[in-house]
Order: sequence, then structure tokens, then C-alpha cells
Amino acid sequence: MLFQKKKDVIGIDIGSSSVKMVHLKEAKGGYQLSGLGLAMLPAEAIVDNAIMDSSSIVDVVKDLVESQKLKTKNVATSISGHSVIIRKIQLPIMTEEEMEASIQWEAEQYIPFEISEVNLDFQILGPDADDASLMNVILVAAKKDFVSDYVALFKECGLNPQVMDIDCFAVENVYDVNYGANEDEIVALIDMGASSMNVNVLRGGMSVFTRDIQVGGSAYNEELQKRLGLNNEDAEIVKLGGEAPDVTAEMVAEVMDDATESLTQEVQRSIDFFSATSSDEKVQKVFITGGVSKVSAVKSSLENRLGVEVQVIDPWRQITFNEKDFDIEYLQAMGPVYTVAAGLAMRRMGDR
Repeated sequence: MLFQKKKDVIGIDIGSSSVKMVHLKEAKGGYQLSGLGLAMLPAEAIVDNAIMDSSSIVDVVKDLVESQKLKTKNVATSISGHSVIIRKIQLPIMTEEEMEASIQWEAEQYIPFEISEVNLDFQILGPDADDASLMNVILVAAKKDFVSDYVALFKECGLNPQVMDIDCFAVENVYDVNYGANEDEIVALIDMGASSMNVNVLRGGMSVFTRDIQVGGSAYNEELQKRLGLNNEDAEIVKLGGEAPDVTAEMVAEVMDDATESLTQEVQRSIDFFSATSSDEKVQKVFITGGVSKVSAVKSSLENRLGVEVQVIDPWRQITFNEKDFDIEYLQAMGPVYTVAAGLAMRRMGDR
């Protein structure tokens, strides 16, 4: 992919609390950062990954893209949540052309939606290790109306949506480019966002298990509001280390620690489920990203629970950039927030 001169795209990640944008240009067999930006969304503009206030989001996206003065209008974006189903399935060995022809019939057995209501895609992972007559396939289905809402939103912004990805696969792109795949390693990539988290387990660089967890960083705000009687604005301030009336640092720390343990317990459950359903294979290394991964206690809590090394993904690790154009400290501090957008910016027009 790195050496094909395909047209570049703007990677735009619309999350529940903000829009992140990254633009990468191909350079010397890799990528060079040429633009990035972030803008906050109004509360509840996105709820459970669904667009609730399209006009507000259109305004934010248009302003963000225009501020970067980019020449391309082509966009890669991604979706996740209840309207997206990812399944690893086993099928008799067949060619990609044969799979294309039979995908709808095969998918009916695994997708809990009407097949006429979804867009389908797949990736053949290769022969099954235990049965050479079978192959492993990643099957992805997304509700058509859900996808259409996102396509319509970008068109309203005057942009051309060219690639529709899944959040966890965008993170996988970043991991592949920056860290490379080790054939013998089982690695978990955990994207920890404001309203949800995703676990994607890779074996030899191939996705073998994914799971969405419908809780995220907003749990910190909710617990601070509930237990300390704060409004949402004050909860956000104390979460980031600020002060609020009648609230001590010790009180905040206790709530934050409890919320961290609750979040990391959910991740542990997913990792344990993978091990229990995969012949007792164990995750050997964990990479975390997303806004929640910036909370320092999350890394240590996961290491204690999982008993493995946990690293925060650096999406710029193998990306070059001009130090005159970008603040290194900002890139390092905010890297986890931009990971999905960076993974989208690595896609090219014509990619599947």
C-alpha cells in the first residue's frame, strides 16, 4: 500500500465529543504529516454513534477542513457501534471472486439484521490452522441507513466520502505502519473513547477477535457528577486537574480511581473472553489509544489486571513532519486522540 501512488484523502474521525482530522502525504515509502486539527462537538450531537444534530456537525467539519486549507476534498471516515457487526467466520476454501458471489447467502447465518438492510464487506484471512479445507474470514456488516447518514453529512460539507472504514481497523492501520506485525505475537489494540471502547486482538498482524464495550471516558464525568454533586462543566474541570467549590483533590482522586477500575475491568472481561474461546491463547502485549488512554492510571490498572506490558500507541512513531509546522509537545500529548483519524488518513482512494 505504501508504494502505490493513489490519491490521498483527509482522515476525519467523528467521535461523540469531538471531530479529529489528519492529512498525510506519501513520502519516501512512508507518510509525512501535512495537516491536523480538532474541534469540539455540541453535547449530544452524536449519541450511541448515531448522528443526532447533523447541522451542528456539518458546521464543525466545514470550519475544521477550511482552517487547514487542504487541496483535496476526498475523505476517509469510519463508523462503529450497534449498527456495525464484525464476525470472524469459517467457510470452505474459495477464491475472492467466489466469495464475492456468495457473500450475501453466507452472511445471512451470522448477521442479526435483514441482509437487504446492510452493506457487506469481508477480508479473507487465510486457511484455518486446524482444518486446511476451511478458511478464516472477517465479515463486516453495517446498516445502510447508518452509513447513508454519514455519507450525506460529508456531502453537505462539500466533501467527497471515498472510504468508509471501521474504527478498530483504522487503529490497526496505525499499529501496522508504526509497530509492524510479529507473526508469533498476540496483541490487543484497545481504543478507549468518550462513549465506548473497542478491543481488537491481532494474531500475527491479523484481526482474530473484536468486541465493542458501550462505556467510555464519559463514565468519569458521570461518577464525578453523581458522587460529588457537580454539574457537567465542573466535572470536566476537576477531571482535568482543576478545582471546584467544596471538592478536595482527595475526593476527586477516589472517584477517578474507582471509575478507572470499572473501565479496565470491562476491558479485562473482553480479554478473558478471547482467551476462553481461543484454545487458551493469551494476549502477550496490549496497546491502548483514545482519549481515556491519556489518564495515567489506566495504563497501570490494565497492567495489574492483565499481567502484561501495556503501551500507549504513538501514531506519529514512523510519521515524518516539519518541526516548523507542528508542535512536537502537542503531537505527543494528543497523539492518542488522533489515532483513528491518522489510520483513516493512511487509506487511499480505491482501497477496499
